[in-house]
Amino acid sequence: MKIGFVGLGIMGESMCENIIKKHDDKVYVFDFVEAKVKQLEAAGAVACASSREVAGQADVFISMVPKSEHSRSVYEEIVPVLDATKTCIDMSTIDPSVSVEISKMVKKTGAQFVDAPVVKSKPAAIAGKLGIYVGGDEEAYEKVRPILAYMGENIIRMGENGKGLVMKICHNALVAQIQNGVNETSTLAAANGIDILTFAEAISYGGGQNFYLDSKKEVIANNDFTTAFSVENEHKDLGICMKLAEESGVAMPGQANTKRVYDEAMEQGFGKEDFSATVKVVRNQK
Repeated sequence: MKIGFVGLGIMGESMCENIIKKHDDKVYVFDFVEAKVKQLEAAGAVACASSREVAGQADVFISMVPKSEHSRSVYEEIVPVLDATKTCIDMSTIDPSVSVEISKMVKKTGAQFVDAPVVKSKPAAIAGKLGIYVGGDEEAYEKVRPILAYMGENIIRMGENGKGLVMKICHNALVAQIQNGVNETSTLAAANGIDILTFAEAISYGGGQNFYLDSKKEVIANNDFTTAFSVENEHKDLGICMKLAEESGVAMPGQANTKRVYDEAMEQGFGKEDFSATVKVVRNQK
């Protein structure tokens, strides 16, 4: 079974590297950044000149691109080379409604389609320990599960097409609210002479312990916001969340406040930094 991978960004490059290391057949790759393609080619992949070329060669086509419009563009490009022998996996984090549209477009060719967005960040991508939420029918899920296992260790089917993305958006929205709680309370503690590391240790003794603080306390303490997952990507996901909430008739005032913090982080030029850099917005508010 030949695999194709399009989208070799911060997460995609490491996800693809794990496939190359663990899969016993050819892996075809493409990205608009030529250096990324060369990097994966050096690791053992076969370089291609376009997404369509990748899809034409591969039995299983995987995409990991930034936004809804990018996913739509990729699948519109490859539709002419899809048929019943092929399976598509979009691992991008995009609007669930757009993903459902793409799934219908792909399925008209006879090909199978699942959405399979990931959670956790760069270190987990490198280690092949991502969490993966899948939307698609049971048959397609069982077919792609061994491939997803090259990249992640916690894989769960959430339902039909689009449901993996609904879960991903809910996950990232919750993380953002937890994060903002950490930002605000740790800033209050700091204003009263309690540093972030002492704060994190004390929190670990009670019900407020959380993965975000445990994993980001050193980052915050050192003000080293080297990107594992960017402010701009989480800002995009929160935009999707608020749109989904509106479409679903669900009020999310807490999430709206968190989105406002991210809006300010983008305005202040933190977009390319790690998403933990939002603490700087909270520190500077009066």
